[in-house]
Amino acid sequence: MLRFGILSTAKIGRELVVPAIQDAENCVVTAIASRDLTKARAMADRFSVPHAFGSYEEMLASDLIDAVYIPLPTSQHIEWSIKAADAGKHVLCEKPISLQASQIEALIAARDRNKVVVSEAYMVTYSPVWRKVRSLLAEGAIGRLRHVQGAFTYFNRDTGNMRNIPELGGGGLPDIGVYPTISTRFVTGKDPVRVQANTDRDPDFGTDIYSSVRADFGDFELSFYISTQLAARQIMVFHGDKGFIEVKSPFNADRYGAEEIELTNQNHSQSQHFRFQDARQYKLQVEAFSRAATGADEEIVTLESSVNNQKLIDAIYRASEKDGWETV
Repeated sequence: MLRFGILSTAKIGRELVVPAIQDAENCVVTAIASRDLTKARAMADRFSVPHAFGSYEEMLASDLIDAVYIPLPTSQHIEWSIKAADAGKHVLCEKPISLQASQIEALIAARDRNKVVVSEAYMVTYSPVWRKVRSLLAEGAIGRLRHVQGAFTYFNRDTGNMRNIPELGGGGLPDIGVYPTISTRFVTGKDPVRVQANTDRDPDFGTDIYSSVRADFGDFELSFYISTQLAARQIMVFHGDKGFIEVKSPFNADRYGAEEIELTNQNHSQSQHFRFQDARQYKLQVEAFSRAATGADEEIVTLESSVNNQKLIDAIYRASEKDGWETV
């Protein structure tokens, strides 16, 4: 059993990842750390976790844990991932792991010198929904892929929410723009070469709240829009010359609808529905990470893949400041 320590009492940990670890077959939460010991103990008691620490450093120095899950604000991800790796702990860090691709190189160096596993927590890459999409594309179910279309939106103007605070790494692209990009790269195995984009910022917060993106992958295009101030919507469509695949509620099925894929043929004379009952992608994520951390040959999100995904996000920001194409 891989013993996890949770670095902070953040909401995503409380509501999604800690329950997933506790439900997993090969890992367990052993400790909770917070800068406020009372908060750490309260969360530990809630989940029957045996140990609580009043500082992150104290937990990293402990031999009670083998790995850490980091759900801190984005601006702190690289710093604490490096500190955890240097403490000899395996690291599962929430997305985005960085706000600039260049920052990840220092984390790769920390991973390599400490011989630990470090991975960005893209739960979608462990979901049977997205593995089925990858399989269908590889089988030629829609023929030649020519276009991918996506959308991910929600409405949030809470002044206290980290997504609306630039200093904490807030903004639409870091929060949700990474999902159409990582999922497209995951199922196709390809990276874009250039990008065009338009981005709007909130005049009060200063964060990016809307982006419309066109990414050129060479033999197909990805076009998507994201927003933190539009009515909630999620969709991803993969369009080929022999049919198309529609992924319904592709990222947060519990909030946006059923976990379902629809495959439609060229002339709409036939369609297939693939339904997934409670895919539990967070549980699958921590189990795969734990197998990798204990030496198994397991497919996880590598830091090298994280660099390429962040390069695309970086290029979208640059492209939004100019007309025409920007090299990724």
